[in-house]
Amino acid sequence: MEKYNNWKLKFFTIWAGQAVSLITSAILQMAIIFYLTEKTGSAMVLSMASLVGFLPYAVFGPAIGVLVDRHDRKKIMIGADLIIAAAGAMLAIVALYMELPVWMVMVVLFIRSIGTAFHSPALNAVTPLLVPEEQLTKCAGYSQSVQSISYIISPAAAALLYSVWELNAIIAIDVLGAVIASITVAIVSIPKLGEQVQSLKPNFLREMKEGIVALRQNKGLFALLLLGTLYTFVYMPINALFPLISMEYFNGKPVHISITEIAFASGMLVGGLILGRLGNFEKRVLLITGSFFIMGASLVVSGLLPPSGFVIFVACCAVMGLSVPFYSGVQTALFQEKIKPEYLGRVFSLTGSIMSFAMPIGLILSGFFADRIGVNHWFLLSGILIIGIAIVCPMITEVRKLDLK
Repeated sequence: MEKYNNWKLKFFTIWAGQAVSLITSAILQMAIIFYLTEKTGSAMVLSMASLVGFLPYAVFGPAIGVLVDRHDRKKIMIGADLIIAAAGAMLAIVALYMELPVWMVMVVLFIRSIGTAFHSPALNAVTPLLVPEEQLTKCAGYSQSVQSISYIISPAAAALLYSVWELNAIIAIDVLGAVIASITVAIVSIPKLGEQVQSLKPNFLREMKEGIVALRQNKGLFALLLLGTLYTFVYMPINALFPLISMEYFNGKPVHISITEIAFASGMLVGGLILGRLGNFEKRVLLITGSFFIMGASLVVSGLLPPSGFVIFVACCAVMGLSVPFYSGVQTALFQEKIKPEYLGRVFSLTGSIMSFAMPIGLILSGFFADRIGVNHWFLLSGILIIGIAIVCPMITEVRKLDLK
């Protein structure tokens, strides 16, 4: 247990830096959306910006996972943060001398996305090297809370800063956030993996395959990943449809969209804090099943509401947010617990890649069906499908076995 000495200080030092970086990045992301909207007014440009944001993870994820497992994860996290900072700094300098062209904003978004694709699996793979196994679920809950705070703060902060500052000043804040995150990682001592992992002759394809094999060998985690992919496919588009249902079905204004987003993020914050307190609860499959069921039920209720039911819809949004950490946080902790540390970079990159592919396909399908059957009916249908996933989840024997030590 010697390597877990002062684990709380180490974990929360790293996460304090990550919290600052996460919030400044979310503010910049929103400010860039404002900038592109103001400059082009094009839905296609905004869609392209969104695509550039997740495509690198989807396409390069498995290869990036090999590099994360092959090299010092501490250096990878610092390097990724500094690359994100350098790309932002370049944009800020150019903005001093000229109006930023859209193509340059896209290139910087792409570089930032590559940095994130390295950083996220490295951070998730480092956590079990710092945190005792029985505390992983608790730490996943607190991590989700930090994410939620960034979702709550960023839209309002970005709107305020964008109205009083130039874009390059907001970029400078994000660069500072990335530098702070690098410093907090640099000052924490992170245990290295055994030398035998580093001494193997590099072979990209073989190492990618090893990550897939490590995941497939744990049939419960693999089944959970398949259910999670289906869940992502159905649920992720719902976030994109909040503005549509708020304004078109409930006859709202832009402020109503903000209310639903803040309700969702606030629910997610509360859910993350509850998970942090419940961290030692052993029935993790029950938590995941409950999360699916609560999400599905909230969507069903939302889909059945009359156009005058906006207040109830806001309550449903808060409940949806509340349910999220009990799936994503608990699943992250299960992966950290059940997969050997030397494979975690590849496994997290692979799962991130699969989820990133599921999102756009789900978005395209949901947009197609929501236009034809009505956005409220799509919420209802999505809710029924997710309740179906909740029913199937505990019926899979291998998934149930995940609760066994």
